[in-house]
Amino acid sequence: MSDTTKDDGSSQNKSVRKEKRAFFLRKWTQFDVGRASTVGIVHLLCLLAPFNYKWEALRFSIIITIVTNLSITFSYHRNLTHRSFTLPKWLEYPFACSALFALQGDPLDWVSIHRFHHQFTDSDRDPHSPIEGFWFSHVLWIFDSEYIREKCGRRNNVMDLKQQWFYRFLKKTLVLHIFVFWTLIYLWGGLPYLTWTVGSGGAFAYHGTWLVNSACHMCGSQVWHTNDTSRNVWWLALLTMGESWHNNHHAFEASARHGLEWYQLDITWYLIRFFQALGLATNVKLPTDAQKRKMAIPR
Repeated sequence: MSDTTKDDGSSQNKSVRKEKRAFFLRKWTQFDVGRASTVGIVHLLCLLAPFNYKWEALRFSIIITIVTNLSITFSYHRNLTHRSFTLPKWLEYPFACSALFALQGDPLDWVSIHRFHHQFTDSDRDPHSPIEGFWFSHVLWIFDSEYIREKCGRRNNVMDLKQQWFYRFLKKTLVLHIFVFWTLIYLWGGLPYLTWTVGSGGAFAYHGTWLVNSACHMCGSQVWHTNDTSRNVWWLALLTMGESWHNNHHAFEASARHGLEWYQLDITWYLIRFFQALGLATNVKLPTDAQKRKMAIPR
């Protein structure tokens, strides 16, 4: 089967976990505390944003949120995780660096988790499996690194990225990047810019990504035989930059285009198509008609 279709072999070694993991009354690693603190600060700043409103701050927040959100979907997801297209390094690396400011971790961590998700979808080894409930798949899983290690094992599925000095550098300097980013925003526009860009913009980006992990496995429509709970959720398409056509994505994982129909909004694909037209995005992968016929649910 082509690499633009779901790999049925990824369902191997799946089992059902019977014990429910304690969330609060457990050992919290330094990584867990740091990530929970970051998420907490972002949401606190979001609550403070209405009390520090300035049109200029809101406008700046919208721009930064779009750029960092697109960097996640364009770089971390479709370029680095699935290798849906190829970019020259001078263009690939800045997009990956920009994605750091969406506060979703470094490329090695993000890509590894997402590759595990596709390998173990809807099983007890899925890092954010919907079988453990909405809130677990939405957000709680990110605060329990030991549980993820227990589920998935070592991060040996990103050797292609670990071999590149730039991604090792981003991992080592992630905290420094975030600190400098937040400091520059505060120095530029004070509390209004900080609360709207880091707070409102950060919370917006967080929940957009998280809803793909949760809602897109619990509600919506299925048009492809994927043997999992992935769904297409049209009302999340704009918020997620096209990532909510999730059943499409699970059917054709390596496809650079998730909104496969003309009416399925997919902003990330439009950006890929733009760079393809310029000759900068090459080896752009799309499902063939034969693959679509094989995966389609009869109507």
